[in-house]
Amino acid sequence: MMKLTRWLPTITLWQVVGICLLPLILGCPPPADDENGLEGTETGSATSASSEAAAEEEPDVLLEPFDPPPLDELEASVEWEDQPVLDAMELYRKYKAEHPPLATVEEALALKNDSPEANEKILTTLGQPPASESEVDYDAALRRFTPLDIKSSNPILGSSVTEFEVNDLTSFGLFAFDWNFYPFATAEHVKSWQSSKDRLFDKVVLRDDLVWSDGKPITAHDVEFTFQTIMNPKVPVVAVRSGVDELKWVKAYDDHTVVFFHKESLATNVWNMLFPIIPRHAYADSMKEDPSLSKSDYHLKLEQAPVCGGPYKISSRVRNQEIVLTRREDYFMKDGVEVRRKPYFKEIRFRVIEDLNTALLALEKGEIDDLELNPEQWDTQTKDDEFYAHNTKAYGVGWGHAYIGWNLNVPFFSDKRVRQAMSYALDHEEMIENICYGVYEYGRGVYHPTAWMAPNPMPEPYHQSLDKAEELLDAAGWTDSDGDGIRDKEIDGKLVPFEFTITIANASQTGIKICELLKSNLDQIGVICNIKPTEFTVLQEQARNHKFQAQCAGWGTGADPASGKNLWTTKAIEQNGRNYVSYSNPRVDELFELGEREFDRDKRAKIYGEIATILWDDQPYTWLYFRSNFFAWNKDVRGYMFSPRGPYGYSPGLSALWKPK
Repeated sequence: MMKLTRWLPTITLWQVVGICLLPLILGCPPPADDENGLEGTETGSATSASSEAAAEEEPDVLLEPFDPPPLDELEASVEWEDQPVLDAMELYRKYKAEHPPLATVEEALALKNDSPEANEKILTTLGQPPASESEVDYDAALRRFTPLDIKSSNPILGSSVTEFEVNDLTSFGLFAFDWNFYPFATAEHVKSWQSSKDRLFDKVVLRDDLVWSDGKPITAHDVEFTFQTIMNPKVPVVAVRSGVDELKWVKAYDDHTVVFFHKESLATNVWNMLFPIIPRHAYADSMKEDPSLSKSDYHLKLEQAPVCGGPYKISSRVRNQEIVLTRREDYFMKDGVEVRRKPYFKEIRFRVIEDLNTALLALEKGEIDDLELNPEQWDTQTKDDEFYAHNTKAYGVGWGHAYIGWNLNVPFFSDKRVRQAMSYALDHEEMIENICYGVYEYGRGVYHPTAWMAPNPMPEPYHQSLDKAEELLDAAGWTDSDGDGIRDKEIDGKLVPFEFTITIANASQTGIKICELLKSNLDQIGVICNIKPTEFTVLQEQARNHKFQAQCAGWGTGADPASGKNLWTTKAIEQNGRNYVSYSNPRVDELFELGEREFDRDKRAKIYGEIATILWDDQPYTWLYFRSNFFAWNKDVRGYMFSPRGPYGYSPGLSALWKPK
């Protein structure tokens, strides 16, 4: 897996890279929190409560003492190399110019997306940027769907998909990445970016025309302050801290120059710098009394009206109903001159709708402009004239995957032959063709075949073979010794029947159906599988504490495979990572270390390919499918394009959307 995410307005990397893996509920929209659900995006952060609990367990000091050298000494001893400072919208425009539309707008709007050819015509045509600014309705509002309200408007406290999407638009960051996951410093915020030749230092010079929404200048001191805040063990930001804690120090040498000091020379160092920036002047004093950043009256007021550094600010919030963002003129204008591209929408309104069927009705009525569709909605509920009267839809290849995780600490699944047997027992064809309506790809491990780090050759998907499953169970010692029809095995002198429980989020109808299919399949070979749908927060807590036997869940993708160490290494068990299944393989540990220290991408690909091959053989998960991205938009919306993370999880992503006059 990969670490995972704006104006430039671009999506900031901290949400998909600097943290780790952001899972979602299978067959459902994003849940309240970003941990263990089904079908996710790799970012993974914890809930506020769990973050606070984890923070209490951490040491009093997270940073080793370090005295940064004076800048002149650093300049004299370091050989700098220029790094890319880019405008994501210009990259997008260039790409679109090289991939012209395959239809007229009128033809694309009249199409029904019933074939790959129709999908390509819709995407290439309606995904175009405006030919001129005069085409854009700058007074338009983008009405977005969200399944749940935000818990916090502070970007370093973010713990849900909705919070990440809102904070994308309101918060300030230095870096972004494009649809191919290539990182760069954002030209809207950064004047220059240089790395030392030995990759131990990064120097960023901020632009001098940046201001917070309260009119105070954004400076390098805000960057240093944010780093120190994130690394303060009293501040409950364990999720954002993942990756940032790989930095030795961050030092602001003046208002515009900041240097990142790395602990080691690693290919992944760029991702560790990608954290959201908060205003020092708003928090420096208040956090001394309330390090939670959320309990005092002062911080509660900031939650309602945060000081924002992005292209939008929160203008109103009605809890569990709507979040309204308003374009900041002082973001793109300075002294009457446009210094950054004007955001296309005057307002972006997030409407909270918990039920997916209600959300689809709202889309058809024109009350929202976009909606991520589940397989059933794509295949059966968005084909008629009623849907196409005001909307269209499109899809893109996704790298996220769904899985069943086997807890290696329980006696049933400590033997890889048993885990392989579980994968052979499942009727994968029934799952893909009927439960998933034939729209998802068969699971083939942690990396999608189109990913640069995918193994070559890719493993063949599992297909049901009950004979093979029984053969493996017999070899592992799970036989029916007493003739009652249930497999058993003597463990510590006691005969243990093979009966286990699989947990799944109760909102995940697709996941529940998959678990029911597995239960039926295992019944045929003498294994009892009990299904326990549970609240999402309970599922999360069980995963963190390894208090489960099997879980049906999923991960999305991010920008670099190195973050998979948070899922698959022994350290990720010992150090509160997301290795929920307690998988441990010394060779995998070694390969993750090698992968971070290799700078050649082709050589890195071979390293991560080997990891994927080992994991596939060990089957700590039964990989179910790769999750494609299915979206519907109002016909007035233009500018969308997919990356392996979907239409929004990269730069420019959401920022490229616009409406014509």
